[in-house]
Amino acid sequence: MRRSPLDAWIASLVAADSAGDPSAAFDRAALERYQLRQLRKTLRLARTHSAFYRRHLAGAPEELRSLEDLQSLPLTTADDIRANPLGLVCVSQDEINRVVTLDSSGTTGSPKRVYFTRADQALTVDFFEAGMSVFTAAGDRVLILLPVERPGSVGDLLATAMENLGAIPIRYGPVRDPAEALRVAADEGATVAVGVPTHLLRMARHGLEPLPLPRLHSVLLSTDHVPAAIVNAIETAWPCRVYNHYGTTEMGLGGGVDCEARRGYHLREADLLFEVVDPANGRPVMDGERGEVVFTTLTRTGMPVIRYRTGDLGRWLPDPCPCGSELRTLSHITTRVAGQFALGPGATLTQVDLDEAVFAVDGVLDFAARVTRPGAAAELQIRVQVAPLRPLPAAHDDIALALHAIPAIVRAASSGDLDSIDVIVATDRVSEPTLAKRSIAVDAQ
Repeated sequence: MRRSPLDAWIASLVAADSAGDPSAAFDRAALERYQLRQLRKTLRLARTHSAFYRRHLAGAPEELRSLEDLQSLPLTTADDIRANPLGLVCVSQDEINRVVTLDSSGTTGSPKRVYFTRADQALTVDFFEAGMSVFTAAGDRVLILLPVERPGSVGDLLATAMENLGAIPIRYGPVRDPAEALRVAADEGATVAVGVPTHLLRMARHGLEPLPLPRLHSVLLSTDHVPAAIVNAIETAWPCRVYNHYGTTEMGLGGGVDCEARRGYHLREADLLFEVVDPANGRPVMDGERGEVVFTTLTRTGMPVIRYRTGDLGRWLPDPCPCGSELRTLSHITTRVAGQFALGPGATLTQVDLDEAVFAVDGVLDFAARVTRPGAAAELQIRVQVAPLRPLPAAHDDIALALHAIPAIVRAASSGDLDSIDVIVATDRVSEPTLAKRSIAVDAQ
């Protein structure tokens, strides 16, 4: 098994920063010394140029003696960015090259705006080049099923990274017509595809007409939780290996990627310092224990963020990675802090519970879940889109059976905390193609 190429990339950055020998041995201690140097620089930048962080860090230590001292600093939240995004910016407006506006999923309705300089985006291109080289080589033809039209968009940055790697980017965009995307993949000779889990699932389960199979050897899924059921469906449809990417816009679009072991993410540790903390108090949890993922930017100048709460739940894998990487391994993200609904005592339902049950049913393309509580007991509605050739009554019965096997649903139904499950099956879309994270909708009563 080949070591993650992120090791060599990060080792070169660490050596360049310390004026060391690029060929010298790279280890965890050298990386952590580099991270502490970069962290101190970021804190000085933020205190000097960010109106928000001058106030936010007013009571914090002026100089950190170790990486462990980071936990003494306050957390930054999405609401902080929504309230005053320009207050976090540390450069002049002329130096901002890209502004990304994220619609709010919260109650305020205010969007988040994240600002990047050209140099900030160049860092992301470098990460994409290194991360994609886990399974992409010069000459590969990479089908990009992410937004590509705007300069600086995630797909545009990925295309640039692929050109730097010597691969050929195929700029397509999000999948709205699976048949057309399959034709392009075949006609262009795509060997690698990058896209949203449900978008690739639509392509893998498209069966309306006989189409040539793409010659994909690797697929990278990004932007949302990747259910094992979707991985299995894609790898069954095509002779390929599916990899997982983790990133958010606030991270600069890229955060971590699987190595060949595919058991969790190796992270962009030269640019980002990650923590896994107790959501209740912000203190780091033990390796192997689940907590909220928090990160601090180390090299970004446009809009640095310090101890930013992602809302994602993960854990550090305590064992060394089989690939031999010196980098830490973060478990695959499956759940968010706010992505859980308590049907009753001991019966918490999550999006991942539904994903693994429903997507495992043959022919399912997408679904949306909604929970209401009109009285003492909850009601669950699942609207499911299935492939046109799948008989609807059989699909309905299979989905209902899968849902009734979910432990949280079994417990809530037996205790009377879940009154009904309404399964609606059709061939119509349950939503328009989007890059937004999927979650259980909850109707306030």
